[in-house]
Amino acid sequence: MAIAVQKPSLPLAHLPDWAGGLWKAAVPIGAAVLIAVVPPPPGLPHHAFHYFGLFVGVILGLVLEPVPAAAVGLVGVAIAAVSGLAFTPEQLANPSFQLPAEALKWALSGFTNGTVWLIFGAFMFALGYERTGLGKRLALQLVRGMGRRTLGLGYAVTIADLVLAPFTPSNTARSGGTIFPLVKNIPALYGSQPGPTARRIGSYLVWTSFAATCITSSMFLTALAPNLLALELVRKTAHVDISWMDWFVGFLPVGLLLLLALPLVTYLVYPPEVKEGREVQGWAREELARMGGMTRREAIMAALVVAALGLWIFGKSFVDPTMVAILVICAMILTGVVKWDDIVSNKQAWNVLVWFATLVTLADGLNKVGFVTWFAKGAAGMLAGLGPVTVMALLAALFFLVHYLFASSTAHTTAVLPVVLAAGAAIPGIPVKAFALLLCFALGLMGVISPYATGPAPVWYASGYVPRGDFWKLGLGYGLAFLAALLAIGVPYLSAVVR
Repeated sequence: MAIAVQKPSLPLAHLPDWAGGLWKAAVPIGAAVLIAVVPPPPGLPHHAFHYFGLFVGVILGLVLEPVPAAAVGLVGVAIAAVSGLAFTPEQLANPSFQLPAEALKWALSGFTNGTVWLIFGAFMFALGYERTGLGKRLALQLVRGMGRRTLGLGYAVTIADLVLAPFTPSNTARSGGTIFPLVKNIPALYGSQPGPTARRIGSYLVWTSFAATCITSSMFLTALAPNLLALELVRKTAHVDISWMDWFVGFLPVGLLLLLALPLVTYLVYPPEVKEGREVQGWAREELARMGGMTRREAIMAALVVAALGLWIFGKSFVDPTMVAILVICAMILTGVVKWDDIVSNKQAWNVLVWFATLVTLADGLNKVGFVTWFAKGAAGMLAGLGPVTVMALLAALFFLVHYLFASSTAHTTAVLPVVLAAGAAIPGIPVKAFALLLCFALGLMGVISPYATGPAPVWYASGYVPRGDFWKLGLGYGLAFLAALLAIGVPYLSAVVR
């Protein structure tokens, strides 16, 4: 006999949305308040500790999302600006310091960041691929050639990024502007869309593509803009010169292993539901035949993409990568590839722009108030008296994991690299050049840890194929695996071969 169970008079499902998600807001707010009321650690000013509390609250808000991510970042920036938390007491006490004007200037600073607009440009490129049909054509050709097995597609997108990496010093341009628009069109061919069908194949391809660009960004000196900045800082801080070949040879054992393992490991730990589909290759051939020859709009889009790629590779001395993207967007509008209404209505692109711009601003504030320098110096000071190899490994791990505090590899390089490098170089017996290379190699790899850790991350995250929770968990897991490979292989190898 069935037993009737009386339902509660006010089940959770009938509560308002704000009540159901109340705990998601309470956790970030509670963490920020807790940090604000406890005494700061020795040597850290109260204002810096309070700002850190706000930053922790924002990061927890991004993880739990009581409101959309862009709104979380915007709220954090507004609070830091209006309260004056983003400024030091010395600045606030200066009679010539005008808080309203300076607060507004600081709050909007992220929107002048070139990488933020390059990310936006990547979405516009993807829009052009979609509107013209060029993305579908290229995706069909890739599936026709390597689509028999999903694992083969994983290796195909990894190799594509590797081939472009030595010549594209912006991984946002390479991964977000070139690889993403192509990969974005493949899952739909297998009936995989963001949501319930994402794991059919889309989740696998998106995560593999994103993680691959983090590896290739460390593989070559010219694959990531902060790499070149890092070399200049190494030269000034440790008086060590590193050549393109020094970099490539030094990272080769780690990079080659990770690139070979990545598609297979992801296939095992984040498996696609579709393992193979022989019939899909035949269907792709039929679809290509049905599409016919390339249209005028497709040809224009292809020409613009080739022109952008050429300028990203060869034109960095006279045109910024972000300006290249802006020029191509203008050309897309003028030639009718896309309409202005298409750009205005692309909510996803504008949402990511606001989200990443506010994060760049908040992360910059950690450096401005002195928290990052205090943290790096304090952690490095605790290692005094340990052996050289141990110090190298621990400082490299610190340099890697502190990237959770940054939304820009350039800012991380500028703020933390000189401090950690100087701390390590002061330890007797440390091979300074090998240590410097170890830190430099972390710059690309660390981009995998979060949805904001490197330029292409927001682009792949916003595709919707890897849910928020999965992205954070995979980021942590792959980040620790990348770090373990860098330390286990890189430390002994660099100590042995670098002089």
